[in-house]
Amino acid sequence: MKEDNFLLSGELTEEGHRLVQRVYYEDTDFSGLVYHARYLHFLERGRSDYLRCLGCEQSALLSADEEGLVFVVHRMEIDFKQPARMDDIVTITTRTDKAGGAKMVLSQEIRRGETLLIAAKVVIAVINKHGRPRRLPETIAEKFLGHPV
Repeated sequence: MKEDNFLLSGELTEEGHRLVQRVYYEDTDFSGLVYHARYLHFLERGRSDYLRCLGCEQSALLSADEEGLVFVVHRMEIDFKQPARMDDIVTITTRTDKAGGAKMVLSQEIRRGETLLIAAKVVIAVINKHGRPRRLPETIAEKFLGHPV
């Protein structure tokens, strides 16, 4: 992986994936606090870069075989603990709780320093390019499970 791409995509750690982001004006509402729906964007960036760091380019998975492989959010539980503010530096962590069958379960957090702002559990459905469930290939499941909870 190129050094500059590595910095943009965060890093894999023993706990999973870690991505650092700044909160911009566009992320906030009139009060200067992050608008609740914008947290979904931060969480998505964390999941996308987690895949990238694991070597699972989503466009390559779609065309890897005749069936194709796509990850879609099936369910998400979000616990809003504290707000982030404009110019905060936040860390998005993503780790795999389960990977197998036709789903994955990921745990995500957004923190400002040591302060927990958001905790989320995300159930990812594994489907083919026609929208039908498919099993997660063992080789890909192993990549996700290689980063402990």
